[in-house]
Amino acid sequence: MKKIGIDIRCLMESRYSGISEYTINLLDSIFKLDRENQYFLFYNSRKKSKLPEFKYENVIYRGFNFPNKLFNLSSRFLKLFKFDRMIGGVDIFLAPNFLFLNLSKNCKKILVIHDLSFELFPQFFTVKARLWHKLIGPKKLASDFDQIIAISQNTKKDIISLYRIPDEKIRVIYPAISDIFFQEITEQDKIKVKDKYHLPDNYLFYLGNLEPRKNIESLLLAFDLLDDPNLSLVIAGGQAWKYKNIYKLWQSLKNKKRIKFLGYVDQADKPALYALAKIFVYPSIYEGFGLPPVEAMALGTPVISGFNSSLLESVGDQGLLLDPNNFQDLASGIRALLEDNEYRQKLSEKGKIYAAKFRWSEVASEFVDLLNKL
Repeated sequence: MKKIGIDIRCLMESRYSGISEYTINLLDSIFKLDRENQYFLFYNSRKKSKLPEFKYENVIYRGFNFPNKLFNLSSRFLKLFKFDRMIGGVDIFLAPNFLFLNLSKNCKKILVIHDLSFELFPQFFTVKARLWHKLIGPKKLASDFDQIIAISQNTKKDIISLYRIPDEKIRVIYPAISDIFFQEITEQDKIKVKDKYHLPDNYLFYLGNLEPRKNIESLLLAFDLLDDPNLSLVIAGGQAWKYKNIYKLWQSLKNKKRIKFLGYVDQADKPALYALAKIFVYPSIYEGFGLPPVEAMALGTPVISGFNSSLLESVGDQGLLLDPNNFQDLASGIRALLEDNEYRQKLSEKGKIYAAKFRWSEVASEFVDLLNKL
């Protein structure tokens, strides 16, 4: 039996997306599978926060209530706190993302790196976010870890190229999608969600955070170019950063009345939102992996995404890959796919088969195997 510490600070958010969604699914799957090792969940917050409930006998919470800024900077620069010792001493410490960390030398360390978008596209981040990453020192942090998990081959390539970390130190373990995307959706479920969000009959769908890297402006321009009175565009996702330009562009479009912003949507509603859509469009400029297209494919919804980064892995030839920066090409691709029922059906069938590979039970099995062997 090993004692394993896990940083769950990313799970103290009120709404999950991206890294927090990845982490909650990963940990729940690991705990369901592994009843032998002992897990200690580390978190810190001055304010009272809601934590995920993992009701397993071998899962123990270790929380602290230091002021976050003081705690983070003291850990980073003064090395005052050793997280592994604070939670009682552990053999292995798993960090599911970049955060301020300070660990003992004799503690084995595993770091999950989702992407290096902040290195490659700093213009997509606020000044505050860029400063935050600089203070963390991700390159030095990554080099101190014994094992790095990259969530795609593309992310591994970026880590080697930008951080000069040896190939053998990096292992690729693809993420997965929730089991809810593999369950049958009844017509009643669809009607319920359609009524809840007042959805149109025929719509293109995007789901993801509203931020520059997702390139939603190209989607808006492409949709406006289609100029189809029987087609709508539905955009779901929380406001991340630099999102005001999206709304500004939307207000200037001639077809803005057929564009609907849903904001953050409940996880339980996502399957029906995907299933009701004609096409899922994901014109992102860069992704560490890109789970929404896989979720859409699992529901049989044809996918159009950017021809770049890890989307070549997560979508590949199961979808239509286009230059996301060329909204004219994007519009042409959408139009062609809408008009070709046979091709849409082909992508739907291929997508379902491909998406079925991305199960959290498989991911958890790889992680537990790694933890036992490290």
